[in-house]
Amino acid sequence: MIATAVVGAVALDAGINLFFLTFGMMACLLLAGVLLAGLGLSGLRVRRIPPPVIHAGTPYLMGIALENRKRRLPSFSIEVEDLVDEHPIDKRCYFLKLPAGRTQETSYRHRLPRRGRHRLSGFRLATKFPFGLMQRARLVVDPAEVVVYPALAPLPPAVLRGLPSPLAPSRRRAPNRQGELAGLRAFREGDDPRDIHWRSSARRGMPLVREHEDDEGQRALIVFDNRGAQNAAADDPSFELAVSRAAALCVELVRRGLAVGLVTQGGELPAAAGPRQLTRLLQRLAFIRPEAGSGPLRVQGAATVYVRPDGQINLGAPGGGARAGAPTNTRGGAAG
Repeated sequence: MIATAVVGAVALDAGINLFFLTFGMMACLLLAGVLLAGLGLSGLRVRRIPPPVIHAGTPYLMGIALENRKRRLPSFSIEVEDLVDEHPIDKRCYFLKLPAGRTQETSYRHRLPRRGRHRLSGFRLATKFPFGLMQRARLVVDPAEVVVYPALAPLPPAVLRGLPSPLAPSRRRAPNRQGELAGLRAFREGDDPRDIHWRSSARRGMPLVREHEDDEGQRALIVFDNRGAQNAAADDPSFELAVSRAAALCVELVRRGLAVGLVTQGGELPAAAGPRQLTRLLQRLAFIRPEAGSGPLRVQGAATVYVRPDGQINLGAPGGGARAGAPTNTRGGAAG
């Protein structure tokens, strides 16, 4: 642009046709670059394809789909940047050629250091096509929220050995109905319809199933003691280690086929099995904070794993006592 201005000034001052011709060619190149870049950015629609799970501190791939909604004209050399509070992420996606009426997908690799909710504000589309003389950009407002689960801290071998063992395949298919009746609970997906207690279900207006004492070994409770002073910091390294270990316990126990529940100062998440329950557990831990409280957390009727605010893990028996023969008060790779 400076060179074009200089050539134009010389042409006007000297009145030489060759300078006028050169000035016209340079000005036309700049004008054509602006028009063609604007035409390439028009008619584009961009959207995110988020990964199913994002853990803090772990790289993930965020998918970006770019659609050219123009009927005939393609778009060339398009850069797409995701925005956080109107500032671009340090990664970008590049599309060399996007034909008319087509959609292309790519992804960028990124890492989020903190658990919780992260807000994305939109996109920045940019291109230097066709001459690379200048860049033209367009902002697209597309707010979205991403929930980042806690990081998965390695569990000490002593803790892994003391966790409830996986169920036998025969017991997974058909729960034991020979034990003493322990009580009634709400029907969950995967329960045997033969265990429904029809009288109580009709009286309560919801399906209730019998729960036997022999089924207690199929459940596990993670008791996360998030009690602390009101001025305790949620990003304290010890507390974050405790959250990461609680999340790792949830993943390990659900993977073993157990019905897993979570007890915290803020409430209790009933025990259930399957991927949906794992999602609920990780979402609860993604937003957990230290809370003021006193007195023991109330648990009963299941194998219990205690996670202290400083990251220590205690293996307990139903009712809160230490289980005989199991390591307790473990930190790092050693059992206390």
